[in-house]
Amino acid sequence: QVQLVESGGGLVQAGGSLRLSCAASGTIISINAMGWYRQAPGNQRELVATITSGGTTNYADSVKGRFTISSNNAKNTVNLQMNGLKAEDAAVYYCNAHCTTWSRSGYDTADYWGQGTQVTVSS
Repeated sequence: QVQLVESGGGLVQAGGSLRLSCAASGTIISINAMGWYRQAPGNQRELVATITSGGTTNYADSVKGRFTISSNNAKNTVNLQMNGLKAEDAAVYYCNAHCTTWSRSGYDTADYWGQGTQVTVSS
């Protein structure tokens, strides 16, 4: 029903920047919020940043002041600008969208996930 396609991951030196992008498509009636989560080896998936359709943002304390989340509601996209990257930011980053969709079964609201994009930070 909903597909999330991420791009922008890669290898960067500590202190550098990367920009992640995610585009949602499918039988979407509305997107209530989008966000980015990350998971490093041996760790649980954790919230990085979220943004509601109204523009309210929320950040993990560890990324405040370094990362900026933005979205384009008309295009169903969300971006994450990551500056001042640290070794501890290395992880697989996942895009998330909390969507209301329509099918023959009716309306449904659920969370959808992208396939993940790797961010590697070299020291």
